Amino acid sequence: MAEFKVSNDALNDEEELRFRMNEYGYLFFRKLQNPNQLLNLRKDMLTAINEGGWLEKGTDLMDGIADISKRCTEGDSEYPEVYHRVYKLESFHRTAHSQVVLDTMRKIINAPVLPHPQTIARLWFPHFTEHTTPSHQDFVHFQGVYDTYTCWTPVGDCPRELGGLAILPGTHKPRTVYDHHFSLGAGGLNVDKRDMEGTWVTTDYEVGDCLMFHSLTLHQALPNITENKLRVSLDNRYQSTEHKIAEHQLKPHMDELYPISWDEVYSNWQKKDLQYYWLNQVKEVIPKDFQYSQRGFNEAVKLAETGDGRAILKLQRAIKLNPDSDNAKVAKEVLSNI
Repeated sequence: MAEFKVSNDALNDEEELRFRMNEYGYLFFRKLQNPNQLLNLRKDMLTAINEGGWLEKGTDLMDGIADISKRCTEGDSEYPEVYHRVYKLESFHRTAHSQVVLDTMRKIINAPVLPHPQTIARLWFPHFTEHTTPSHQDFVHFQGVYDTYTCWTPVGDCPRELGGLAILPGTHKPRTVYDHHFSLGAGGLNVDKRDMEGTWVTTDYEVGDCLMFHSLTLHQALPNITENKLRVSLDNRYQSTEHKIAEHQLKPHMDELYPISWDEVYSNWQKKDLQYYWLNQVKEVIPKDFQYSQRGFNEAVKLAETGDGRAILKLQRAIKLNPDSDNAKVAKEVLSNI
């Protein structure tokens, strides 16, 4: 993979920032955010993770040394016990409102900016490469309007072997949603990279670096191939306040899988200024479109019938998470026949 084009030189040039985003589908900045603030957040997040039992006892907290026996991922029934500890952190949600990020997003969007309340933490175990986030477009997950942008931030240094993000530049230009298929990994949907032309780009991230990209830009995570380190990062999303937003983006992350209310999230916050901040900013809310996730599940059903182990795991998770759902009923029938 090639290296990102660094855009710090254009930070004060709004037209150039928009040109580069339109041309490449991403902007990468070195040390855009305050590294010390992110290291303080890392301490908060790893403290919560450690209290949940995911870190190796007797190791330095800030090293994020994972207890491999506890490895799990999004979609596993044991994941929310620790994830919700992180999700309730006030410092975690405040990062989405970093002034330098908001200012940069305003320049890109060229309009007042709405940070999505559905902030996301990615907590990725080593020795779990089959669950690496596959190549995809974010639009299939957060929907709303195409012109929505992600800011991906590593919470701590993230060299390639720890599993940062990679981008395929220019893939947003057709202004279309590519065919997504069943996969393991966050989101559970994958675009076949063999159908795409171009050179992927990435870097060895340092704390404070930011990667911003369009909702139609194809991207993926690299596998965490470290011996024992947990990868900790943030996904925050932004759009114009004038645009419609999908209703699930106003709820906590993975609320459909692991229900939690905003009142629960806010229960131990010291300040109230960011609680329900979006209520006076959102202009139009639209329903979630389930076609993408349902198509992935239907593909998993067909693959499971052939004995595909990844698809069987998908169906087993569907049953475990929500045994009374329609998909779980289908999964039970399929698994009983193989």
